[in-house]
Amino acid sequence: MSLRGGWKSVLATASSITRQQRCLSTAVTSMRYLSTQAAALETPQSQRKCVAYRLGRVEYETAWDWQKQLIQQRVLAIRAGQSVEKDVVLILEHPSVYTLGRGGTMENVKFDPEKEHVKLVRVDRGGEVTYHGPGQVVVYPILDLTQHKKDLHWYLRQVEEVVIRTLAKFDIQGERVDGLTGVWVEEKQGSGDEEHREGNYEREMRKICAVGTHASRWVTMHGFALNVKTDLREFDRIIPCGIDDRAVTSIERIRPDVTIKDVQDAAIEAISEVFHLDMEDFEAKTPL
Repeated sequence: MSLRGGWKSVLATASSITRQQRCLSTAVTSMRYLSTQAAALETPQSQRKCVAYRLGRVEYETAWDWQKQLIQQRVLAIRAGQSVEKDVVLILEHPSVYTLGRGGTMENVKFDPEKEHVKLVRVDRGGEVTYHGPGQVVVYPILDLTQHKKDLHWYLRQVEEVVIRTLAKFDIQGERVDGLTGVWVEEKQGSGDEEHREGNYEREMRKICAVGTHASRWVTMHGFALNVKTDLREFDRIIPCGIDDRAVTSIERIRPDVTIKDVQDAAIEAISEVFHLDMEDFEAKTPL
């Protein structure tokens, strides 16, 4: 073999080794990338923190004022380019009170609050008139939707999903009704026990939970009121939510063994699931 031919052979061998090294390096880099991606998929994303305050029985105006203060703190932080680390949820009951949404009309109120000494409060949520009182689980989420999803229609559906999941924990099937806000359950109506046994009944959807919200700079307030052991006769004074052809119901009518605390626990768990929140909760006299 000539000297020139020998050098060509050496150079070809070196070039082959270099190509193999490059391929090996590329393969190692790809494996490292895939390993990193797999690890990222296996590692759960960090959840946003949230504090749930169990506040007992609170006057409506007091709870409303708390919400306004909490939302103002968050709005000021957002305007300053800051973020608030934790969302807040208020869980409570109210003494008997009727609330009328900002677009609501007195046509759906069957009493004169001045003559009958019944409390009626006009509020800044959407919707018509509804009732709050003992035996309800009332939940007010103060959530920064810039940290979730900036879509109020999406948020309303998520709140309804919280209620549906809460009911499901007691084997109660909550449903949505097209064109209406809130959560409904089916009650079977027939003229007698024999008809029920034979399946001859009309399907009637009754409202078990009212939902109404408001948001400022994508921070939410108000929420939902779920009837647990509510005195449903109180709804006779109004046309609930302006819907005159649908009745209301409560968990007690379906599952009389379920307590207020049971429902509060289930609601906190459902909020955590639906909004992917790392929840902590405790009893308190004020959320401020």
